Amino acid sequence: MSEAALKQSAIRVLPNASGFGAEITGVDLSRPLDAASVEAVKAAWVKHGVVWFPDQPLTHDQLEAFTQQIGPFGYDPFIKPMEGRPHILELRREAGETARNFGAGWHSDWSFQPEPPSATILHSKVTPPVGGDTLYADCFAAYEALSPVMQKMIDGLVAIHSAALPYGTKGLFAHEQAGANDRTMQIIVSPEADKTFPHPLVRSHPVSGRKALYVSPVYTVGIEGMTPEESKAVLGFLYNHMTQEKFVYRHKWRENMLTMWDNRSTLHYADGGYDGHLRVMHRTTVAGDRPR
Repeated sequence: MSEAALKQSAIRVLPNASGFGAEITGVDLSRPLDAASVEAVKAAWVKHGVVWFPDQPLTHDQLEAFTQQIGPFGYDPFIKPMEGRPHILELRREAGETARNFGAGWHSDWSFQPEPPSATILHSKVTPPVGGDTLYADCFAAYEALSPVMQKMIDGLVAIHSAALPYGTKGLFAHEQAGANDRTMQIIVSPEADKTFPHPLVRSHPVSGRKALYVSPVYTVGIEGMTPEESKAVLGFLYNHMTQEKFVYRHKWRENMLTMWDNRSTLHYADGGYDGHLRVMHRTTVAGDRPR
């Protein structure tokens, strides 16, 4: 949809001052969107990295239907889905839970897959009165802020991704399950998580063509051809660089808000701070392609 056509439609896109992140209104996600509206939503999502739709009470069927208008479902491993809903994960933390909040580490969802999801869609059902923000990092801006010398050095490098740290047989959740565990969500620890898969450290977005850093401390375990010490030095610098405050947007949730982000150009981090309060979110993913 052109800028002129968008201005004539009911859809309104209100970006953050930085251009990273935008609110979308004037659309009812409980009903099928027409082709022009789908195009407008996708364009805003690619341009702004993170988009959110306030005041969208949705049933499971409606959440699934909206997801499929963006694209086919992605594959979500290592977490038991909702009963009868294989494509919806319920991210639930009860008021009395003491386990670490799920997603508390910078990552791009399922980057260890051969074809990681393009989008993650999260719909808030119960929001606590305090805490529970989600932080997003702009990996386009982080790459573009690097010096030409650093860009040249890392362009062409291949990063190794794995789910071993959180979901592997010796990972964080395996240790959690071995001890006292009051987590409501059912995490599936598996030897499959110990596998590795290579992706470009700098990936080009398949729609916009912009380059973005594509590494994270949760799922990146090294750089192909480098020693562990060399990988640690390069990756450590990049992690500190890309999660600087100037690249980060802190998202405040409200009940019945739907948020969709682009895993190809962002990292995210689930903040805590809501101990003693129930928080319930429903999540789907949209299939993606192989990073290039």
